[in-house]
Amino acid sequence: MGGTTLSNSAKTLKIIHAGALHQVMERCVEHFSKHMPNLEFKVSGIGSREAARKLLSGEIYDIIALADQALFAELLVPDLVKDYFIFAADQMVIAYSRFSKGSSQITPDNWTDELLKPGVTFARSSHHLDPCGYRTLMVWQLAESYYSKAGLCSKLEENCIPYTVYPKSLDLARALFKGSVDYAFLYSSEAEYLGLPYIPLPAKINLSSPAHATFYDQAAVSVESKIPGKKIIIHGKPIEFAIGLSKNSLYPELAHSFMDLLTGPEGNIILEECGFIPC
Repeated sequence: MGGTTLSNSAKTLKIIHAGALHQVMERCVEHFSKHMPNLEFKVSGIGSREAARKLLSGEIYDIIALADQALFAELLVPDLVKDYFIFAADQMVIAYSRFSKGSSQITPDNWTDELLKPGVTFARSSHHLDPCGYRTLMVWQLAESYYSKAGLCSKLEENCIPYTVYPKSLDLARALFKGSVDYAFLYSSEAEYLGLPYIPLPAKINLSSPAHATFYDQAAVSVESKIPGKKIIIHGKPIEFAIGLSKNSLYPELAHSFMDLLTGPEGNIILEECGFIPC
């Protein structure tokens, strides 16, 4: 960063990213701006599948950072993005707040029973827009097998607040703060940077461990593909966040420099402080 001499007058770097990366991107932009004070930024945080679709619809961005590296191969490479880089890992957890019913009783062992108690509310994000949404469904499927509880996934789906209410995972976090829901399935990084307490889940179902990749693979969720009206099946795998440079970037050199920051030593420190595991 210190050696860059790129001119940045009257330039705006456009970044679209997974909502879960809000704090990471905010801090990277702040850091990058110290070296290039005249550079403007336009940063949008939304669900990752929705972000990919914006590029597919013709919207122009310089950088795209997603909560599922598989989305690049599925939707963006090679037409819109040439290369992408995995930069962080995470895990699924059950977050709650001081308003949450039963928070003093719920544990990693009994959460399936506690969430299904009368009067307890929980939510997930949209599986068509947000990887956190389809990963939640995968956790439920894996939990059914892991705990040997037939029909568990269906019961959780039936009792969950409709996903259409919360398009992306950060919407769930806001609902927790407001007391609108008792529990929400989030990434641990989101819960940590927002200061939300959470229930950790066993490694065999929280989608964090490459050692359990074969077990994760049995989970499968149908989501909308890039072809209107068509669906594809996504299988469970360890959570990996990735970043890519748009082929339509107006400022590829600046975009590369920003990506170097995120994926380098300074970015690793930011990722760790925001609750992620740098890759």
